Amino acid sequence: MKIAVIDGQGGGIGSLIVKKLRENFGDEIEIIALGTNSAATSQMMKARANKGATGENAIVFNAYRVDLIIGPLSIVLANGMLGELSPKMAEAVSTSRAKKLLLPLNQEGVEIIGLTHEPLPHLVEKMIESMRELLKNPDREQKP
Repeated sequence: MKIAVIDGQGGGIGSLIVKKLRENFGDEIEIIALGTNSAATSQMMKARANKGATGENAIVFNAYRVDLIIGPLSIVLANGMLGELSPKMAEAVSTSRAKKLLLPLNQEGVEIIGLTHEPLPHLVEKMIESMRELLKNPDREQKP
């Protein structure tokens, strides 16, 4: 399975995701770190992503070449991450046929009604459980 982890700003969220993916799934998955800036890509590479690329074209190009996209909710919001995520990036991610696991972090002033607020480490653990289910049954429908 080829997974894109997308993050921006300092790359803290993406690097935590990459680290947990690597701890739980080892080398059975390929992780592509896609940063909106070089600092984010660098942090995800240090966490042991297989490959990394930076910027708008890298995200647009790779969004259609992976099986799964993981990142904060802001990766589908135009001008998210304090403007680092361009409308073109958000469109590529949201229209990609890849399954998406998005962490509902309230960084953009968007609140998803019905979700309970949880710390990032808890959200990442839930994401790992979703990954386990996807690896067992890659064709299953995502739970809302």
